[in-house]
Amino acid sequence: MSMKFYKYQGTGNDFVIIDNRQEFFPKENIQLIEKLCDRRFGIGADGLILLENHQEYDFKMVYYNSDGNQSSMCGNGGRCIVAFAKFLKVIENSAIFIAIDGLHNATILENEIVSLQMQNVSQIKITSDYTFLNTGSPHHVTLVNDLQNYDVKNNGAKIRNSSLYGNEGSNVNFVHQLSQNHFALRTYERGVEDETLSCGTGATATAIAMHATGKTDSSSINLDVQGGKLKVTFDKTNNSYENVFLIGPATFVFEGEIEL
Repeated sequence: MSMKFYKYQGTGNDFVIIDNRQEFFPKENIQLIEKLCDRRFGIGADGLILLENHQEYDFKMVYYNSDGNQSSMCGNGGRCIVAFAKFLKVIENSAIFIAIDGLHNATILENEIVSLQMQNVSQIKITSDYTFLNTGSPHHVTLVNDLQNYDVKNNGAKIRNSSLYGNEGSNVNFVHQLSQNHFALRTYERGVEDETLSCGTGATATAIAMHATGKTDSSSINLDVQGGKLKVTFDKTNNSYENVFLIGPATFVFEGEIEL
């Protein structure tokens, strides 16, 4: 059996995306998903996304990490599936879709830029060493010196697997402040078990964490990731961050067929 697939990337965070509106894809086949994401023996990607029909909304997003397991929300993947939905003519320039963490609104702007509304955030753990919050996926955020030469993989793995987060683990973001509303970050992603070139929920978590800890008073944060540039905007209302938007490119790379 051959399967049509599409490859998209958002600031270097890349995904195999499949039109599963006919529900043909074997979701329980963890080994298949892992193989499709393998960069040597498969197509190669940080994750796999299924676009499916939904009775109430434009579509449903189902996301798997490259280890083959269904995962929590992926912000860059959410932006890419919106671009894919436009390609399929499921939507025009706006969408309301459902993912594992709930509803998302999105708008396609000029030059392949997608603005994706993320979940509200009201619970933030702030310590002297790190900040922890959930932006659809759990994120540990910490400031470091010399980010460019920092050992993200090894240090990220230690925190991800530490007693802080138990068996579920956490994504880990290492951050350096560039200016009042401009930060650079590198992210270790659980499920990928390595650094990725970008993480949308991580960028969102970093922007909110920097505001919550007083590193910035801006509600529009620019973020440099390894694969490009993202922006996060939000409104601070009492003790909650609302109207949170992740903004950045979502780019088609190639399409093809692969034998299953």
